[in-house]
Amino acid sequence: MPLSIRPMQAADLSAVGGLFDQYRRFYEQAPDPGLAQRFMAERFERGESVVLVAQASGGELVGFCQMYPSFCSVEAAPIYTLYDLFVSPQAREGGAGRQLLLAAEARAAADGMVRMDLTTARTNLRAQSLYASLGWVRDGVFLAYNRRVNQPSVTE
Repeated sequence: MPLSIRPMQAADLSAVGGLFDQYRRFYEQAPDPGLAQRFMAERFERGESVVLVAQASGGELVGFCQMYPSFCSVEAAPIYTLYDLFVSPQAREGGAGRQLLLAAEARAAADGMVRMDLTTARTNLRAQSLYASLGWVRDGVFLAYNRRVNQPSVTE
């Protein structure tokens, strides 16, 4: 399937919101198209992320990736966190994910980032295989933790 990869534009928000809702469902979140649309619109309007889209030759958006700018304190340098990568089920195995990752890497280099980080579900073996095939290295040193805030702590 011939694809083009490009930065998201305002006219893409509806389609990207739909893809983002599908992405959230993949990670077992309840469907909420309104929330997905608002979240992506806010990131776009505030310039808080870089979103690249995969567009099929017929004009349909079939995938996206979203990167958030951050910093690595140890390297004292800017990085991107590639937080979201999604390709619609009907477009999988067509190279969209690979093309999005390569375009994200090129964008990161152009933006002066020294590295990109990402996390994925331990069960998402398909994605892990793609990342490894493109030279991404699985971290064997650091463990990832998270903590919800604004909720009672376990010691209270």
